[in-house]
Amino acid sequence: MRLPTHLEISGLIRLAESKGGHATVLSRGERDAGTIAIVTMCRGSDGRLFERMPAMDGTRLFVQTKIQNTENPYEFSEYLMRRASQDPDLWVLEVDIDDAERFIAELPV
Repeated sequence: MRLPTHLEISGLIRLAESKGGHATVLSRGERDAGTIAIVTMCRGSDGRLFERMPAMDGTRLFVQTKIQNTENPYEFSEYLMRRASQDPDLWVLEVDIDDAERFIAELPV
């Protein structure tokens, strides 16, 4: 049994804030069983998209699926909007934090 998505999002926001970061919900999906994508940034730049993917051992890890192109930053935003419109169950959470890779690595599976 999984934790309802809205509670997991709330926990992720609190976790980011406890580590000195800031988190904002960019897109709300299905309240109880939605999927989660996390956009990490460091001081508003270097955007990276992490999506939860099932692993062979049954765990669900966050895997980097997209990196913001510094020469065309709008392409990243457009991709996020398309992704959210394709999946109405998708929650997109933006986390602005100094050590984004560590934040993602420490998330529970």
